[in-house]
Amino acid sequence: MAYDAKPLPFTLRRIGNISEKALEIHHDKLYQGYVNKKNEIEEKLKTVDRATGNNVTYSDFRSLKLEETFAANGVYLHEDYFSVLGGEGQSMAANSGELGEAITAEFGSLDAWVADFKACGMSARGWAVLAYDTNDGRLHNYIGDMHNQGGVWGAIPVIVLDVYEHAYFIDYGSDRKSYLEDYMNNLDWKMANEVYLKVRNLSF
Repeated sequence: MAYDAKPLPFTLRRIGNISEKALEIHHDKLYQGYVNKKNEIEEKLKTVDRATGNNVTYSDFRSLKLEETFAANGVYLHEDYFSVLGGEGQSMAANSGELGEAITAEFGSLDAWVADFKACGMSARGWAVLAYDTNDGRLHNYIGDMHNQGGVWGAIPVIVLDVYEHAYFIDYGSDRKSYLEDYMNNLDWKMANEVYLKVRNLSF
């Protein structure tokens, strides 16, 4: 069954200095493109010759399986990124809920987490992710240089930041730092807290 692209979870509008145009391109072209490729790869996997797939250098099967994770994570990470935007500058301290309490317990304070998360955002080539790791029951900030690199199996994204240049270059040029400030000021803490409450009881 084909995967359907999800609409933006907020009304399309300027978010801080992130313009409607940038959001539209990011969602309607880039994200939709990953959805299309995810579906295309899954269709091709139904008929690919697995008998010739036993080569670690190259085979059609190997190539499809590698790009399957790239496309799928491109879909899911973008959905997670959009899902926590649109908070309209709500106070982090007042709206972070049980997620804020867990962040404080893990990082020492909300401000300490923000500093660490921003450092991840400045050093990553693709993604900074606050994830709940079901393996140890803790929150971690992870970075990834590609959709299918840097993630930890069993760790579920809670807050996702896209730092590929396409996410900010239209509005900010090379000023990634200002983009990070606007992102943090427009987090939907209520939604992030809801995600955290869903995943925190999944430890094995």
